[in-house]
Amino acid sequence: MRILGVDPGLANLGLGAIETAGGEARLLTTELIRTSSRDDEGARLAQLYQAVRDAIERVQADALVVEGQFFHRQRDAATKVGQALGVVLLAAHHTSVPVSRYGPLQVKQALVGTGRADKAQVAYMVRALLNLGKAPPSHHESDALALALTHWSAHRVAARAASQRP
Repeated sequence: MRILGVDPGLANLGLGAIETAGGEARLLTTELIRTSSRDDEGARLAQLYQAVRDAIERVQADALVVEGQFFHRQRDAATKVGQALGVVLLAAHHTSVPVSRYGPLQVKQALVGTGRADKAQVAYMVRALLNLGKAPPSHHESDALALALTHWSAHRVAARAASQRP
């Protein structure tokens, strides 16, 4: 299974793709898409849409994963994340890739074993689970990979449960 995790944001959007087989996951790619605040919002969203669509096609994604809960104290930041999320969902729709969502607590629980983990602990587990020599270049890429790994974990748990049904 090829899973593309996306950490949406208007200024910085993280992409992280993994390939899973059996009990192993390997890194396919990570990428940080940056847009300029000097550009028109529509142009920035079009850039993000195209980057996500290209990534879906390039890695031949079987699934796309995004964060399911956004809590921003700043309304402007929440709006920008929401706009980016909208174009991510549109790109997934146009390429017929199913979308899954996981909240921050689910990601932390799946990777670290506690919902109280911090970003450094999550990044460490991303590195460990993918046998990376160093952490991804940006926390946006690390978060995208964490989402992809969470989906893989959930998929494995569901498959195990299904195989144990009478």
